[in-house]
Order: sequence, then C-alpha cells, then structure tokens
Amino acid sequence: MPQLPPAYRWIDEVRPLPRMVAEALRLYGTVETPGAADNPVILGWAKEAGLSKAYSSDAVPWCGLFMALIAKRAGKAAPAKPLWARSWSRFGIASPQAALGDVLVFSRARGGGHVGLYVGEDETALHVLGGNQADAVSIVRIAKSRCIAIRRPIYRVQPASVAPVHLAASGVISTDEA
Repeated sequence: MPQLPPAYRWIDEVRPLPRMVAEALRLYGTVETPGAADNPVILGWAKEAGLSKAYSSDAVPWCGLFMALIAKRAGKAAPAKPLWARSWSRFGIASPQAALGDVLVFSRARGGGHVGLYVGEDETALHVLGGNQADAVSIVRIAKSRCIAIRRPIYRVQPASVAPVHLAASGVISTDEA
C-alpha cells in the first residue's frame, strides 16, 4: 500500500479503526488504467461484490463499486443499486455529525453524486477516503456544502475511534471526483 500523505498518517495509529476504513486503506493508491484498457483489479472488485453484470469498465464511475466492495469485506450490507452514489444515502443509519468511518454522499453540479468515507474535516471541507477520486483510491477535500447525507454503519459495538476528526489541513477542494 502506498504511504498516506503526511496530513493523514495519524490514521495508521488509530486502533481500532472502523472496519470499512481499514478495508479502504488496504486499497489506497489503486488507480484506474488510462485509455481504453481496464484495471483488472477494479474489474475484480465488481466480481467479488457480485456486481460484474452491472459493471464492466473502469471508465464507468466506480465510487459506488468501491464502497460496495469495502462494505462487503467489512461485513456490512450495501444498499440496493450500490453503483449509484446517491443510493448510499439509505445505507446504515442517519447521523447528524460526521465521524470517522461514516459514509458521506455528495451532490455534483452536473448531476449524479459521489460517495466515500469520512476521515476528517477542516473549517470548509470534509476529507474523504474513496474510490474514483482523480481516477484513484485517494483522500480528497470536498466542500461541506455538497454533502447531502451522513450515514453511520450499523455496529454491534461501535469502535471508540468513531468520532469527529478536526484537521488543520488545507489545499485544493475537489469539484469533480471522477
């Protein structure tokens, strides 16, 4: 796994990590194959998640596929139609305040949506670990104003690490995660 950027290396010290975050971090740095070719790893995720009939190319937005895969690996049930980012607004239970490991759903200016995991926030942005962010599994900052749902996985015993994470990080705010 590629090393996390310095602003996020604290995640390596969190114990216990929410399982979906731990599963997502195992895939950190996976990239889409440029051009007409497909990354066989990403296509393998579709097969593992039982979505290969609905997903056939890494050129198709894959944030929902990534989330379906990590949910499955973490023992969580994905929502119906998980490839549609906005379907994740029905995952788990609603939460009024984002915390480590929560699923965040975002609107997009050109329609559709984006989905990823909360790993922190600063004054203006949520820090999101997700797939298909600049064609990779990465962490990006997304404006808080774009968040349309905060969904907490259902835990038998919620890890103590599931809490808001305030960061002093800054930088580019993503406007189009594909």
